[in-house]
Amino acid sequence: MEKLPPADVAFYAEHGYLAPIAVLTPEEATRFRSCLERFEAEHPDRKELLRDKTHLALRWADELIRHPRILDAVEQILGPDILCWSSEFFIKDAQDRKFVSWHQDSTYWGLEPPEVLTAWVALTDSMSANGAMRVIPGSHRIDQVPHRDTFAGDNLLSRGQEVALEMDESRAIALELQPGEMSLHHVRLIHGSEPNPSQRRRVGFAIRYLPTHVRQVVGQRDSAMLVRGIDRFGHFLLEQRPLADLDPEALAYHARMHEESAKIWMRGARQR
Repeated sequence: MEKLPPADVAFYAEHGYLAPIAVLTPEEATRFRSCLERFEAEHPDRKELLRDKTHLALRWADELIRHPRILDAVEQILGPDILCWSSEFFIKDAQDRKFVSWHQDSTYWGLEPPEVLTAWVALTDSMSANGAMRVIPGSHRIDQVPHRDTFAGDNLLSRGQEVALEMDESRAIALELQPGEMSLHHVRLIHGSEPNPSQRRRVGFAIRYLPTHVRQVVGQRDSAMLVRGIDRFGHFLLEQRPLADLDPEALAYHARMHEESAKIWMRGARQR
């Protein structure tokens, strides 16, 4: 295991994020991006598979969530027994108006205690010029804040949710990444991203990890993939790996698990 320096682990605890962390070789980053773009070209009508639990439908996404260099870094923060709760792509094409409003991931997820993090893996460069993620350092320490749903058409979030308070954007830090680098951020960290006015596409794969002792407290049923260690708690239905990309059994399984997940993070939503 390639350990993070103790100073990096302490920085994450203090500020709620850590970046950049090199996890993929340039060749690996190119290969995973090619897998994504081939899927997009061959299955333009199945883009919903890229927005929730992608790892259940695509074998190469399953490979990515259990990449040893990603898990090595995650283990130093969460411990040796790790579940992947969800995975999804955040894609902004060239001159794309899509954005992500200021929000906390924990708002609708129902996961307690909030010992959950996102590994955001860049498959292209992610810079301020093409809509990189921005974070408010230390905001993970203010606990859960109220949010409002907007369902804005260009918002990449499921409910267009945004924090219901004034943000001091002068404190924001852009997490700029090269292909193959990742950032880690805490489930309570306030973060977002602006549109991409550039000519360069921006692609990131967000993987949500949690230790096995975390529970789902608002849903009747929830699932996760064991990616390292042992599950001694059994709080989640352990997911099955896809045998191949778009395997019919895997697609049916993905649909069932997605339906259960959506009941959790869309509960109480009132679209305008």
